Amino acid sequence: MSYPLSASRLQTYQRCPQSYYFRYERGLKQPGFFGAASLGTALHQALAKVYGDWPYQQPELPLAWVQRCWQECSASLPPSQVAEGRHILEGYYHQFLAGQAVRKPLALEGRIQGHLQVENLEFTISGRYDRLDYFEDGIELIDYKSAKEMHLPDAQTIDMQIGVYFLALEQRYHQSLKQMSLLFLRTGELITYLATPAHKERVLDSVSDLAKKLQNDQDWEPITGKHCDRCGYRRYCKAVNPNPEPLPEGLKAACSTGSLQLTLSL
Repeated sequence: MSYPLSASRLQTYQRCPQSYYFRYERGLKQPGFFGAASLGTALHQALAKVYGDWPYQQPELPLAWVQRCWQECSASLPPSQVAEGRHILEGYYHQFLAGQAVRKPLALEGRIQGHLQVENLEFTISGRYDRLDYFEDGIELIDYKSAKEMHLPDAQTIDMQIGVYFLALEQRYHQSLKQMSLLFLRTGELITYLATPAHKERVLDSVSDLAKKLQNDQDWEPITGKHCDRCGYRRYCKAVNPNPEPLPEGLKAACSTGSLQLTLSL
C-alpha cells in the first residue's frame, strides 16, 4: 500500500496534526485549490525547450531561438497571452542569457526519486523541478514562478522543500543540493536559499514523528495558533470549539499501517 506524502503535507502536520488527520487521513476536503494557468504552463514548456533543444555548439544563445521556442509552445494561447509571454521571455533573455556563455543544465522539467527507511517503514521520496544546474560543489535547483503577484513561501515551506530535494538529489546524482532558487519570470527577480544537511535532518525528524503516529495510532492532537483563524476545520476542532460537530459521514477510513510503504513527494 502506498501512502503519499508531500512537502505541503509535512508542513500541515507540523502546524497541526489534527488538521493533517482531517484532511489527509480522513479525506475531509477544503476549498480553494486551482490548477496552473495556461500561460504559466506554456512559459515553463518554452524554457524547457530553450535549454533542452539548443545544440550548444555556439557559446551564446540568440534571442531568435527563444522567440522560436515560444512560438511553438504558445500556439493554443489567445493573442493577448502570446504577446504577454513573448514580453516575459524577452525580458528573461536579456537578463539571464544575452551575452553569456550558456551551460547545458543537468536536467529539465522532471522528477527525482530516492528511498529511505524510517521507523521500519519504507519511504519513496520524490519531487519535481524545473531546472537543475550542476556546480563542482553541488547542485542548484531552479523553480520558475509565473504568477502575476510575487509571493515568497514562508520559512517552514522553504525548509521542507529544500530538505526533500536534498535527500532525493543526494541519492540520484550523488551530489548534495547546494541551493534552491525561485526565479520570478515576470520581474526577473531571483531569490536563492542555501541548502545544508540541517534541512535534510528536519525532514527526517518530521517524517519519523509522523511514522510513529501512524504506527501507534496516537491521538492527532491539535496545535492552536494564528493559523486557526483561517482553518476550514474549526467546526470539528475541540481546541477552538467547545461543542465540535461530528465529522461528516462517508469519509475514508484512517490508514492502517501494517506493512505500509510511504511515498514522500513534492
